[in-house]
Amino acid sequence: MLKRLPAVCALLPRCLASATPRTLSSDRGLAGRMEAAVVRCLPGEPKLTISFCLEDSHKHMLRDQSEALGKVLSRISNAVVKSHAKAKKSKKNRDQQPSEAPEPAVVKLFFGGDEVPDTLPNSEAWQDGAVLQVGEVTYSVQRNAPTFTAAELPQSLMAGFPVCPKLEVEFGNLQDCEFVWFKENSASASVSHSSPAAATDAPAQEGGWTRVGSERVHVPSNQDVGCRLKLLCTPRDGRRSGPARELVSAGAVEAGPGVCTFDNRHAYTSKVAQWPAVRVVSYNILADVYAQTDLSKTVLYPYCAPYALQLDYRQNLIKKELVGYNADIVCLQEVDKGVFADSLTPALDAYGLDGVFRLKEKQHEGLATFYRRSKFRLLSRHDVMLSEALASDPSHGPLLERLSANGDLKDRILQRSTSLQVSVLEDLVKPGRKVCVANTHLYWHPKGGNVRLVQMTVALQHLSQVVRDAAPGAPLLFCGDFNSTPNSGVVQLLSEAAVPREHADWSSSGPEETCCMELGSTFPPLLSACGQPAYTNYVGGFHGCLDYIFIQPESMKVGLCLWAEHPGFIRMGVEQKGLTINLHCKMGTKVGKNVLKLVFLDLSRRIRLFTSGMRV
Repeated sequence: MLKRLPAVCALLPRCLASATPRTLSSDRGLAGRMEAAVVRCLPGEPKLTISFCLEDSHKHMLRDQSEALGKVLSRISNAVVKSHAKAKKSKKNRDQQPSEAPEPAVVKLFFGGDEVPDTLPNSEAWQDGAVLQVGEVTYSVQRNAPTFTAAELPQSLMAGFPVCPKLEVEFGNLQDCEFVWFKENSASASVSHSSPAAATDAPAQEGGWTRVGSERVHVPSNQDVGCRLKLLCTPRDGRRSGPARELVSAGAVEAGPGVCTFDNRHAYTSKVAQWPAVRVVSYNILADVYAQTDLSKTVLYPYCAPYALQLDYRQNLIKKELVGYNADIVCLQEVDKGVFADSLTPALDAYGLDGVFRLKEKQHEGLATFYRRSKFRLLSRHDVMLSEALASDPSHGPLLERLSANGDLKDRILQRSTSLQVSVLEDLVKPGRKVCVANTHLYWHPKGGNVRLVQMTVALQHLSQVVRDAAPGAPLLFCGDFNSTPNSGVVQLLSEAAVPREHADWSSSGPEETCCMELGSTFPPLLSACGQPAYTNYVGGFHGCLDYIFIQPESMKVGLCLWAEHPGFIRMGVEQKGLTINLHCKMGTKVGKNVLKLVFLDLSRRIRLFTSGMRV
């Protein structure tokens, strides 16, 4: 009791004027554990919100900041009266006895031991640390407390694969938040499975859960199969905390595919590369919109079980594979808009990477670039749609004029929505040192070599302008799915800095779209960091190298290449599709077109580069 005396005494001078058993009892409770009343009030916004629980009912009030406090307190008092009247009316109906009218509830706000005047505007009245008294209940006011604005668990959970909750916090820091994971006990799991509604609607019962982890990301084990997961997460900003959220998975943990081929690759990337080394990954992860087409199911991946083409299943494997590389820069192609926001961003953020997204015009997929925030910060973005740049940027005027000699080819190029994602990053260890990271996915058609040549020319011209204006002297790191084989004009333009008018790609789409011209690069010859592997794309009817990471050899130097190609392709050959497909299904990422480049860069003056190109 003596420990509570200072707090009680601080409130007594103001409260004694209206001291009643009710108020004194409440004041003594002010020093003990109180419920929270969370107030969100930002300068420049006309409204504030007040949220608290009253008699098992959650109250969320939206009020004007300029409104007098007394109006809000009266509104709360009326709500209490109505709640009591409703409860008594219900009891009256049961007992058939007349009941007395409910007494008005005492509702006051205290700050620093003094009652806050009713005339004070809300914006000034609701201070952090104030105490709200509602009848016998007191609340500790938390103004702009750390709060989760979004919190949800993924729909699909698999044993052995990381579960990364989607979390967004206001007034807090995700790195400071607290997490406690539970798994459902077997008996409770049986009940929830027999009643599907219990998986999402019913609150978790005490005693029905076992604590299994305390990290932001949890990896369920085989022992968790058949059980739901629960996450209790508390938002924090340093020592300051806000209201906790409890999340219960909608479904139970399912069995995973077991050992995946990328598990062997992860043996080489178990730790984050130490500065000045930088690890780079480029990967086309197959957009869901393309995985579900008839062409995909009957021609490209007819050997793939339908479940392995489902997005939820593939996302689990994609996330596990990507986080296992511990990369510093990740360039992805064919990224669904929802996958970036709801799946990849929460997962990679939990492992220290921030990301940016470029949606392809008139499409549901695009490009994503992630970077390790402990090593880099994003200085600027210079994304562009290549056809728009060609048509509107005066620097491409001469090229556009030459294309005008063949209207059909020109129209075909200008109709494409191919984009180039450009991010200028700064080295945090050595401020002032920058790198220009480019990411693209060129036109896909097998007979579109001439279109891709023009697209790459526009891309290189744009990149040279970015380096000149935004990052003078910065080296270029160019990743992507170029849909171009090593003997293509695109690769020649990059590696030799020029393409002659006689190159076969100029007539790739037939004589009606032939437009022969010499092209030159605005960069000196670039180097394919991964060389020219036998394939990065392996599907029915085609296998070859279409995907690249190009670097500037004068700024970056290749040190070691380690290839870990799938033994099924090497020993059994292309006809042995049964073995190949099982492994594709287990990988679940590109399912036949599994394109991955993994590169280690050293950001010293002469950059040493270790390449581990993993092909399946």
